Amino acid sequence: MAFQMEGDIWTLLEFQHVKPGKGGAFVRTKLRKVKSGQVLEKTFRSGEKIEQVSLEKVKMQFLYKQQGEAILMDLDSYEQIHVDMSTLGGQAEFLKEDMEIISLQVREQVLGYELPNFVELQVAETDPGERGNTVSGGATKAAMLETGASVQVPFHINVGDVLKIDTRGGSYVERINTKK
Repeated sequence: MAFQMEGDIWTLLEFQHVKPGKGGAFVRTKLRKVKSGQVLEKTFRSGEKIEQVSLEKVKMQFLYKQQGEAILMDLDSYEQIHVDMSTLGGQAEFLKEDMEIISLQVREQVLGYELPNFVELQVAETDPGERGNTVSGGATKAAMLETGASVQVPFHINVGDVLKIDTRGGSYVERINTKK
């Protein structure tokens, strides 16, 4: 559900209807501002009205980067648009050519973009792991991915390995077994 409050568009993450023994009922909510991603906890009194809006999700494809812009294509109309990389936020460093992303729109105004939660990217550059170079087995090293993003990975990861990366936090999840 999406609605307008204080001039911004918010989505409802979770809610709890509370009916205390004394006094009127109320609803405790957790909300996310669509544009900035800010999370807010707010309580609404019973009977309080909000203006619901239709949040449209449009499938787009990332084509390539050019001079600080991402070139996206609407998969329905095949129209290409130029979007400033800063609009895509911190997840932009995980964009790979031909990747599908979602454009969040209200009344044809773009509010933001959603990337997939997980992407598979190849390691382009990392130091070789040396046996015995860990104290407790939990040590990591930096790895540069094919998109230019840098993540911390375990020592057994080598150049050419394909990794599953969580785009929400920019963290390594697992190595994908590519050998058949």
